Amino acid sequence: MKIVFMGTPEFSVPVLEALASAHQVVCVYTQPPRPAGRGQQPRPSPVQARAESLGLPVRHPVSLRNAEAQAEFAALDADIAVVVAYGLILPQAVLDAPRLGCLNIHASLLPRWRGAAPIHRAVLAGDGETGVCIMQMEAGLDTGPVLLRQATPIGPEDTTGALHDRLAALGAKLILQALADLSNLPPQPQPDDGVTYAAKIDKAEARIDWTLPAAEVDRHIRGLSPFPGAWCEVAGERIKLLGSRLAPRPAAGQGTPGQVLGGFTVACGSGAVEITQAQRPGKRASAAAEILRGLALPDHLS
Repeated sequence: MKIVFMGTPEFSVPVLEALASAHQVVCVYTQPPRPAGRGQQPRPSPVQARAESLGLPVRHPVSLRNAEAQAEFAALDADIAVVVAYGLILPQAVLDAPRLGCLNIHASLLPRWRGAAPIHRAVLAGDGETGVCIMQMEAGLDTGPVLLRQATPIGPEDTTGALHDRLAALGAKLILQALADLSNLPPQPQPDDGVTYAAKIDKAEARIDWTLPAAEVDRHIRGLSPFPGAWCEVAGERIKLLGSRLAPRPAAGQGTPGQVLGGFTVACGSGAVEITQAQRPGKRASAAAEILRGLALPDHLS
């Protein structure tokens, strides 16, 4: 097939690689380079960098709403467009341009977690499973009929980062399966029941509230790992907590919220969490045991 690929972050890269190995990718659309690093120099998106290494043509329009951009898209004469975490709304003229329309790879079990941050929200909410849907795109936000879906469990120590990598690989596998069997996949309309929206993660959500139950604190830490990273203050330092698990019963329930119970186990409103990975300012993420060799914890964390 002649495919236009549209994606931007690291999550999209495995899909691009899979499509390039099995089909003709006629053009790659991605977000424009953004200032990054200490020098704030424009940095291409992960998709642009990978597409260029594969020798694929790349476009990064600021918008697809003008007639010129839409005409350029239509002139590609693609069979289908595959979209995954692109970051721009596709107007109807773009949705209608490919012969077989546009397919979206969405990292949730639709209609649960439509929107910008489905992986984060699934972990934060304590969902037992998530997955990937291959969806026919329409004008609404992740409202189109689903062609193919596959679930994966969310383990008790899964972080958003670990789940991100697993779902990216699953999406790459499923899109090849969907394209190979497209004529035999009846579109399944999404039910009205069970619709939830995955709002974009706000950095203001990141500070840990030790008065919450341990299960919520644990999900908060894992759900915001690695980005933006849940944090607390330790001796004036803002420490990111990037991995955790529920503390075993003997420690659970002891102490007041924020009290350090030994090692890097911290009391919560009820129960306690054991921190397994953390990051000090300007340092790399490390196992909790390594952090504790260079950082003396106070009696209480704030």
